[in-house]
Amino acid sequence: MQTNFTEEQLEDPGIARANEILRACVHCGFCTATCPTYQVLGDELDSPRGRIYLIKDMLENERVPDEKTVRHIDRCLSCLACMTTCPSGVHYMHLIDYARDYVERHHRRPFMDRALRWVLAQILPYPGRFRLALLGAKIGRPFRRLMPDARLRAMLEMAPKRIPPVSRNDDPQSFAPQDARRMRVALMTGCAQKALNTDINDATIRLLTRLGCEVVVAEGAGCCGALTHHMGKTAESHATAARNIRAWTREMDGAGLDAIVINTSGCGTTVKDYGHMFQNDPLADDAARVAAIAMDVSEVLMKLDLPQGDDKGLKVAYHAACSLQHGQKIKTHPKTLLKRAGFEVVEPADSHLCCGSAGTYNLMQPEISARLKERKVRTLEAKRPDVIAAGNIGCMVQIGSGTAVPVVHTVELLDWATGGPKPPALFNMDAPPALR
Repeated sequence: MQTNFTEEQLEDPGIARANEILRACVHCGFCTATCPTYQVLGDELDSPRGRIYLIKDMLENERVPDEKTVRHIDRCLSCLACMTTCPSGVHYMHLIDYARDYVERHHRRPFMDRALRWVLAQILPYPGRFRLALLGAKIGRPFRRLMPDARLRAMLEMAPKRIPPVSRNDDPQSFAPQDARRMRVALMTGCAQKALNTDINDATIRLLTRLGCEVVVAEGAGCCGALTHHMGKTAESHATAARNIRAWTREMDGAGLDAIVINTSGCGTTVKDYGHMFQNDPLADDAARVAAIAMDVSEVLMKLDLPQGDDKGLKVAYHAACSLQHGQKIKTHPKTLLKRAGFEVVEPADSHLCCGSAGTYNLMQPEISARLKERKVRTLEAKRPDVIAAGNIGCMVQIGSGTAVPVVHTVELLDWATGGPKPPALFNMDAPPALR
């Protein structure tokens, strides 16, 4: 794609990067075939190619973003399926992230939009605040139909019926390996996950220590910054990311780390991009060091030789989170591990398409999100699974709100198969003979 940025404009690192990305695009349109919003809405401007044209025009002309441009940019899920499909290697993720930052700096949203986005940014990255908000939403859920705004109704509908107890495993500490130490890893415990589902981190710690890892929860680490990053709130996202970088480099420079383990794939995609996010920052070198050893939990487990298990007699429908299969290009590891542990693994049709969760998307774009959820649940249930497994808390909450089939994290099943407790979500289901 031909671009016409001035030399002065290209002095801005963000514009320079956008220019590189735009010039890589050849207008082929392959991305439209795998874009969930284009599949649902059928509007070219709700495809990556359409958004690329809008972003190019906005940035080149230094325009104040109009309502139309903002609407189509906001509708992007950041599922990154377009990057998997693109034959030209267009790095759409960096482009849409910069466009959101530009919109945030130059566009004044309507009051309700500003208020909702502020509330989400002030609550979701903070587990304590999030727990209080979940309690309030649980109380208000019976009155959700009275809410005048669809986004407010969506927030109440997504509130879990049960708020899990606080896990002390999320506090800064170290967990010794059960046998000889093979690796020393830092576990990213996250933010929203600590409020929505404490079983995931607990299962991860048990499984990793069982397989010979010393697991460290680093002092000062918390939210990865993804939730605010994807809202264009760059200063806020970089501030939380910087705290992680400092916390993990202290461990790296102290007793050392073999990996930073992340069991929420949306966070993993962001942490692995810290090198880019901080490339013009004094933390650039440390950010690159952190990104270099950040690993999804499935990557670490593949290195640890999970023991071969007997047939468990349980059919698992594996949902591939977009941030894992498209953002991190990890497609086979979770399925390989589940099969090795003795589970029968099936995949739904169109497994490359998003479930509609996408961070805060299901709260800010509830109508589109609901259509994507309905399709994803339908394809998963068509496989008649005993349980659905995923590697991202957002996907688990999204899918779980639309089906009666138990939804658990992949790690919970692997922990159970290797001697851990039965995942709480499966308590109403008889355990297969191999796991009784």
